[in-house]
Amino acid sequence: MTATKAALQHREDKAGTSLQPEVNIGTLGHVDNGKSTIVQALTGVWTARHSEELRRGITIRIGYADATFYECQQEKPPSSFSTSKVCPHDQTPTKLLRSVSFVDCPGHHSLMVTMLSGAALMDGALFVISANVKTPQAQDREHLLAAERVGLKNVVIVQNKIDVVDRERALANRKEIEEFTKNTVAESAPIIPVSAQRGLNMDALIEAIQEEMPTPKRDQSVAARLSILRSFDVNKPGTESDDLTGGVVGGSVLQGLFKKGDEIEIKPGIRVESSGKTRYETLVAGITSLQTGGGDARQIHPGGLVAIGTNLDPSVTKSDGLVGNVVGKTGSLPPTLERVPLDVKLFEKAVGTELLVPVQKVKMNEPLVLNAGTAVTSGIVSSAREDIVEVTLKKPICVDPGSKVALSRRIGESWRLIGFGTIR
Repeated sequence: MTATKAALQHREDKAGTSLQPEVNIGTLGHVDNGKSTIVQALTGVWTARHSEELRRGITIRIGYADATFYECQQEKPPSSFSTSKVCPHDQTPTKLLRSVSFVDCPGHHSLMVTMLSGAALMDGALFVISANVKTPQAQDREHLLAAERVGLKNVVIVQNKIDVVDRERALANRKEIEEFTKNTVAESAPIIPVSAQRGLNMDALIEAIQEEMPTPKRDQSVAARLSILRSFDVNKPGTESDDLTGGVVGGSVLQGLFKKGDEIEIKPGIRVESSGKTRYETLVAGITSLQTGGGDARQIHPGGLVAIGTNLDPSVTKSDGLVGNVVGKTGSLPPTLERVPLDVKLFEKAVGTELLVPVQKVKMNEPLVLNAGTAVTSGIVSSAREDIVEVTLKKPICVDPGSKVALSRRIGESWRLIGFGTIR
């Protein structure tokens, strides 16, 4: 695949404009299938950074890492594809294809709502399957259905851990995958056998990504919008007040452009207690810096994961304090909603449960968890009639009419995905 025009336009120039990733690629699949290891094999980055993630060996928060793909000029595919500026076969310079961002999602059933937050930003997905266990596992079903419902169409299936099975088991597992994905969005997706631990067949995986996940056409003329996936205080402990750097928010631009110096608003904002009542206050800030995987940038556009440095007090953004908020130019965002009217479409059975529990209709006073973009909130059903439901939210959300919302119900000890709603 030749370098796209967009990729060429985003090359780092003499003035320091960095190469921004063009697409967000998610990782889906059951816990321990090797999603984070796949990302590490492609990017060199282990996305599980949180202490509890390192202790337990699973992804808890959304992880992210960037990779840039190159093509050897004298090699035939798939061996021509790599992540190196120098061809690993003949040491000649490679041709830049494009840069991409990986959104590494947790597979454990108790973290399904976290996965849905990441899915809201994906342009495509690697669906990671373990060759050494029977397919599908519980979260394989759940993640595939969620991918369909959020509109993911570009999928590559990664058959991981082929180094720990024999040929007979690998072929049997491939048949299981084909049966599992029949009549789904992944039915015609390529199945790439790999060993992430050994870095085996990564060139074929890059080739599949290039062929199956084209860079979407983006409208940069509309009002800028970014969904916050992470937020940070980047200052080291003990930094003097005069040397503090403002709070940083990270996520993906959904539409439009942000430039250094822009004034932005962040909704719903921060929780404020006043006279015994709770409300959410919109934040207004200036953009002091912009960063992509390639470094500092003058402006950011849709595609890939980015970071916006602001003049906000870093205590507001620390420890993912603003995750789920939406960023836009001042005055451009829709109002926040405390009560959400929804047209609801429920699944026949709750996915992620071993016994596939039938889904009953939503009832009055029932608690639900809602995912809207990267926002996760809970609420109580205040009105329910046929397929129209209204939910009073514990924490408001900032969404446009017509946006899709994932609905989860408490089943057993976990919140299980039961369907989707559309904001009326």
